[in-house]
Amino acid sequence: MDDHPTSAANPPTPDPAGGPFAECVLCREPTEYPESHRGATLCPVCEWQEAQRTACSG
Repeated sequence: MDDHPTSAANPPTPDPAGGPFAECVLCREPTEYPESHRGATLCPVCEWQEAQRTACSG
């Protein structure tokens, strides 16, 4: 039995104390932002990829 779950098998779930999280506008995964957050929300992976794209675009 594997005692080390992977993040792909166990995606983050909304924290009941903190409320539900907004979905990423690109991949629809949960983000670190609450649903009440205004603007486009990105998950950490998409946020990093977007930063790479904008940094390389000059």
